[in-house]
Amino acid sequence: MGKQLAFHVDLSGCIGCKACQIACQDKNNLEAGRAWRRVAEVVGGHWVPSAGQWHSDMFAYYVSTACMHCEKPICCEVCPTQAMAKRPDGIVLVDQEKCIGCRYCQWACPYGAPQFDAARGKMTKCTFCEDLLAQKQSPACVAACVMRVLEFGELEELRARHGTLRAIEPLPEANLTNPSVVVTPHRHARVSGNGAGLDVTIDQRGAQ
Repeated sequence: MGKQLAFHVDLSGCIGCKACQIACQDKNNLEAGRAWRRVAEVVGGHWVPSAGQWHSDMFAYYVSTACMHCEKPICCEVCPTQAMAKRPDGIVLVDQEKCIGCRYCQWACPYGAPQFDAARGKMTKCTFCEDLLAQKQSPACVAACVMRVLEFGELEELRARHGTLRAIEPLPEANLTNPSVVVTPHRHARVSGNGAGLDVTIDQRGAQ
């Protein structure tokens, strides 16, 4: 695999403050309802009988996600105009001149990363803050994280430091697109694909 920029998110320390989400919306002038980075709250569990008593196995944790700049980006595969393209450094971008706003990428992406700009009739998404990277600065979400649980760098370097986990609930299984992300799980995190936990986030209108 060639060069691939990626995010690392340490869910063991995420407090769900949404500073990353708000910083992204502010930096990119995104209106309410269009969020390139989102923070989900996942909850679940039951009351379980044991030895004549009831015990709770309830859990809750937060998951900060954005475009995964996948190794196999399905958004690029389905785009009829080739507006979606992957750069040599692994960042997936939308060519606004080629985009016709068909939304095929939005429907195909298992992470819901591409977002439709209704005012312009174009698709938009996380750019990994390419303009800030060019100035040797961190992406806005990384810089804004108050708990310092977001990190970026070369995928293989992040894996060497933090492991190779790429998916936990509510994210889809990683083999769909090979997301360029490394996840340090929360102690209560559930394995992707088993349906454990309910995403109770109410942020479809943007940052709350």
